[in-house]
Amino acid sequence: MTSKSKIKSVDFYRKIPRDLTEASLTGAGLSIIAAFFMILLFGMELNDYLTMSTTTSVIVDKSSDGDFLIIDFDMSFPALSCEFASVDVSDVLGTNRLNITKTVRKYSIDSNLRHTGSEFETGSIANAIKHDEDVDEEYTEGSISLTGRNFDRVAHRFPILVVNFFAPWCHWSNRLKPSWEKAENIIRERYDPEMDGRILLGKVDCTEEVDLCTRNHIQGYPSIRIYRKGSDLREADGHNEHESYYGDRDTESLVKTMEELVAPISLESQRVSSDAKLQTNGTKRPAPTSGGCRIEGFVRVKKVPGNLVISAHSAAHSFDASQMNMSHVISHFSFGKRLSQQAISDMKKFLPYLGQSYDKLSSNAYITNPKESNENVTIEHYLQVVKTEVMTGTNKVVEDYEYTSHSSLVHSLDIPVAKFHYEPSPMQVLITETAKSFSHFLTNVCAIIGGVFTVAGILDSLLLNTLRLVKKVELGKNF
Repeated sequence: MTSKSKIKSVDFYRKIPRDLTEASLTGAGLSIIAAFFMILLFGMELNDYLTMSTTTSVIVDKSSDGDFLIIDFDMSFPALSCEFASVDVSDVLGTNRLNITKTVRKYSIDSNLRHTGSEFETGSIANAIKHDEDVDEEYTEGSISLTGRNFDRVAHRFPILVVNFFAPWCHWSNRLKPSWEKAENIIRERYDPEMDGRILLGKVDCTEEVDLCTRNHIQGYPSIRIYRKGSDLREADGHNEHESYYGDRDTESLVKTMEELVAPISLESQRVSSDAKLQTNGTKRPAPTSGGCRIEGFVRVKKVPGNLVISAHSAAHSFDASQMNMSHVISHFSFGKRLSQQAISDMKKFLPYLGQSYDKLSSNAYITNPKESNENVTIEHYLQVVKTEVMTGTNKVVEDYEYTSHSSLVHSLDIPVAKFHYEPSPMQVLITETAKSFSHFLTNVCAIIGGVFTVAGILDSLLLNTLRLVKKVELGKNF
């Protein structure tokens, strides 16, 4: 035997002469069916190869943002004035930050949540406002009492009208009262209302003139407002423009402020010069144009249980807790950096339910009404926060903080607030996206072709032998 013949003897695929093969309709049918199944299975395998697989695991949070967490929010309070609205943060480690303003913006809004002006200018109210040390027991009450019937008439008569909105039960109002009356007597002697007529000091008892104080958006006592003739007229939207005074409340400081207000006004014309209108400095700022406030921005907190509190806050004003209404509408509330719509869409490609709790409180409204026996109501939200991190096949990392929320109304003994209690989890969910290897895909394709071909051959052989057996029976042959 030649070497060539020896090589041929190991041929696994020996050929049958073409003239010994026989084509049949059954074989053709099986071949078509086998080809269809091969194409079908190949398409399914190709789709599986192109689809990324994901694995989910729970690990200790070791993310790149370290020990801090960003809380991003956009909320509207229809009954909380921007004048006193305060964003406070505290946590279990003892951190306590009051009236955060650097990363927070405020806009005055009306009861329908519409903006009534540009961004509200937030300034610091002195923690230790100066009052008269020696209070004389006897002093003459000379300031005029204003009511809803005469307020507009008086405001349009005098170029400068300075009004003390007070409440008899208020500690700070009672401390201001002697200084206010003494300052009024001094100003009356220097600028007689009948002879001079450039300035008048008045007062409003907000327990008697509730509607007048509400119309002027008074929420803290005492509130000193400065009305200038020509600038305090109602605009088309129904709002007044005037100033709030936040300076010292001793007699000397009040008199000095009043004289500064009168100085730009000529005695002959009794008109406020354009340079004097709505000036802003450390003690005077534009008053809120409406009684509501939209608060948006972010705060950076430690990754420990804590509280984000929205409240009315001032170190020199008192608030009537029974009339405080902390109703609010949440437009946005999330943890971590705000995700773009594209990022949220990319995350949903991995898990259909991912991203549904990213902004869970969005578009929710929490409304109370102190006039309907809902006095002293604090609105509390309990949030449990879990971080989810997605590692894509291109090594792109998408971070998402999701949270559950439970809200409740609580009757408070103190001033009502809107409280968000958050608890970050020490664990995080890690979702890893991996692609299938090409070798695995190629192996499966070969298995599909060989498997279908083999099964089809077995079926063809069984079918052929069965048909032969049937023919023999029909011909009466014995075997």
